[in-house]
Amino acid sequence: MTRSRSESREERRPAGGGGEVQAESVQSGEAPATAAGGRRLALDVHGRLRAMILNGELPPGSVLLQAEMARKLGVSRTPMREAFRLLQEEGLIDARPDQRARVRSVDPEDLDAVYGARIMLETLAVSMTAKAFTAEDIERMSDALKRMQGLVVDDQPDEWHAAHHEFHSIATQAVGPHLQRMIASLGEHSERYIRLAQLGAPASWGKAYAEHEALLEALRLSDPAEAARVVARHLARTALSVLADIAPEYEPAATRTALVLAGNGQS
Repeated sequence: MTRSRSESREERRPAGGGGEVQAESVQSGEAPATAAGGRRLALDVHGRLRAMILNGELPPGSVLLQAEMARKLGVSRTPMREAFRLLQEEGLIDARPDQRARVRSVDPEDLDAVYGARIMLETLAVSMTAKAFTAEDIERMSDALKRMQGLVVDDQPDEWHAAHHEFHSIATQAVGPHLQRMIASLGEHSERYIRLAQLGAPASWGKAYAEHEALLEALRLSDPAEAARVVARHLARTALSVLADIAPEYEPAATRTALVLAGNGQS
C-alpha cells in the first residue's frame, strides 16, 4: 500500500524537540535557517524604525506606510509587517487593519507612569551604587559627563545621548541584571521625552548639568540618601517640564508620589 506524504515526513523527522521546528518549517515551506534570518531582519528593521521614532525623525502623528518604509529601508514588506507589530506592542505606533499606521502622540499618562517607575527603580539603584563606588567608577562617570558637556546636542544628538546613557548606567550599576534590564528599558522608552524636554526648555541645560554633577558628587562621597534625592528630582524635572509643555492640565500623580517615596516630597 502506498504511504501518504505526511507519514513519510513523520518517519524522517528526527527525535527530540528540534523535529517540531523542522516539521513546522516543512509545512510552511520555509527552511529553519531562512526563518531565523527573517526574524533577525525583522528585529533589525524594528530597531531602525524605533530609533527613528525616539530621535524625532518620525515625529508623533507621522503616517507610516509599510510599502513606503520598506522601500526606504531597502527590505521586503514581510519583515516590515513584523516590525510594525513589535512597535505597536511597545505602544510606539497605532496600527489598525482598516487604518494607516501612525506614530503615537505623546501620552501624558504613559509619560507619568514611565517616570514614576524610573524614579522608584533608579533611586534604589543609585542608593546601592553609592555604597560600592570606586575611584575607577568616578573616573568613568566623570569622563561621560565631560563628553556630554562638550557636545552640542542639536548637532550631535546620538553621541550626546550615548554619553548620557553611559552616565546613568554607571550610576545604577550595582543592581542585578534583571533590574538593570528594567531600568534600561524604561530609559529607552523615555528618550523621546528627554528630547521633547530639550526642545521645550533649552534654558534648563545648566540646571540639568548641575544635577548630573551633584549626582556624581553624592556617589563620590558614598552618600546613598543624597544620590537618591538628586536623581529623583532630576528625573521628575524632565517629566514635569514635558508635561507642562504638552498637557499642563494633567496631574502627574505617579511622578509626584514617587518623589514623596524617594524622600523628597517636592518637585
